[in-house]
Amino acid sequence: MKKRTLTIRLTPDWRSGLRAAARKSQAKSYQGEELAFETPAVFFGKLTERRWELVRLLQGKGAMSIRELARRVERDVKRVHEDVSVLTELGLFEREEGGIACPFARIHVDFELAAAA
Repeated sequence: MKKRTLTIRLTPDWRSGLRAAARKSQAKSYQGEELAFETPAVFFGKLTERRWELVRLLQGKGAMSIRELARRVERDVKRVHEDVSVLTELGLFEREEGGIACPFARIHVDFELAAAA
C-alpha cells in the first residue's frame, strides 16, 4: 500500500489550483494530492478543531466505525457522523469495508497571509 500525502492550500485563484492538479495527474510518479480553499473563512469553516481531532485520531489507524470513533472522542454519534460526512466529502476520509479511514500518512497545510495593499 503506497503512503499517500495531502497538501491543503489557501488559493484565492482557483483556476491556478485546477491547472496544478492537472499537471500532477499527468506526472509519471505519485506527486501527492491537493485540497484547496479560496479563503481562510472557508478553510476554518470546514476544518474545525473537532474535525481535526477526528483526522488525527484516524490517521494511520485503518478503518474504524463511526460509533467507535465517537466513543474514543467522547462525543455524540450523530455529531461525529455529521463531521465524518463533511470530511468524506472533502476527501480527507474514505469509506472502507470496516468503516471510515483517513488514507493519508502525511497532511501538510500551506497558506500565507499578507498585508492588504
